[in-house]
Amino acid sequence: MSDSCQSSTCSSQSHGTCGSADAHIAQQDMAITSSLGKIKHKILVMSGKGGVGKSTVSVNLALSLAQKGYQVGLMDVDLHGPDICRMLNLTEKLHDVEIEKGGLLPPMRYDDTLKVISLEYMMENRDDPIIWRGPLKIQAIRQFMSDIDWGNLDYLIIDAPPGTGDEPLTVAQTIKDANAVVVTTPQDIALADVRKSINFCKQMKMNVVGVVENMSGFVCPHCSNQVDIFKTGGGDKMAKEFGIKLLGRIPLDPKVVCAGDDGKPYLSSDQESPAIEAFAEVVKNVENELSSKKAPLPMAADCGCGGTCDPVTCDC
Repeated sequence: MSDSCQSSTCSSQSHGTCGSADAHIAQQDMAITSSLGKIKHKILVMSGKGGVGKSTVSVNLALSLAQKGYQVGLMDVDLHGPDICRMLNLTEKLHDVEIEKGGLLPPMRYDDTLKVISLEYMMENRDDPIIWRGPLKIQAIRQFMSDIDWGNLDYLIIDAPPGTGDEPLTVAQTIKDANAVVVTTPQDIALADVRKSINFCKQMKMNVVGVVENMSGFVCPHCSNQVDIFKTGGGDKMAKEFGIKLLGRIPLDPKVVCAGDDGKPYLSSDQESPAIEAFAEVVKNVENELSSKKAPLPMAADCGCGGTCDPVTCDC
């Protein structure tokens, strides 16, 4: 780098050139536009409440869609508590992967059917805490979109942390055509928090595919009677209140917990249980809702203007 570029008085920095931060952001914006332009449907799985099963829904939704023959990616933007690698028993580390100079970073693979990225992939010790403020988190999520070789995908599932903070906000602001699947449990305290997530989507003009009511009753493995531990019907009531679709109710099943701990997802398996049957309905409803939605305009992935013009009429 030349001395003139290193100088804080470089006259071109204010114009976003000469290696400035503005130039880097502009270049990254173009890379993000190119990457997202190859992905048909982007689904943010979110909730205002922690512990409702967002990661479980994300992992099994991604796997179920992949098993149907779709090209699917799974992005873990829960940066402080990434669980996706452990739920899929992925132990690969980025520093062990050969990367071509100047090339995109390869994502992890699960059974050759699913592309996965998580911050744990890039950590030397996965038990180290991530002590980051907003700007670092925003940059990490943008790099997940710009620097990873996602290729052509039918679906990108994005697992978000609870709340409406930096992570879901960055996704909403960066992926303009993102859709949301909101996860809740039936009790009133969870529903109160989830309402905030739906209102977040409204403010961000993000399409809400629907609501998943997780932990909706417990089916006894001995007598087959159902017990509504956390009440029931709250998700349905909230969906009607906001005029959105209830994608399904998934009952509690101890096998789901064991499968997640063992890195062998259960809801997307071909076994039989009330939980698996209920989740299959969720997946079918997600497919139907997105297929009935008007397809987005093509993005200007290779446009010299960086995607700032009309992607249909642009001739630059």
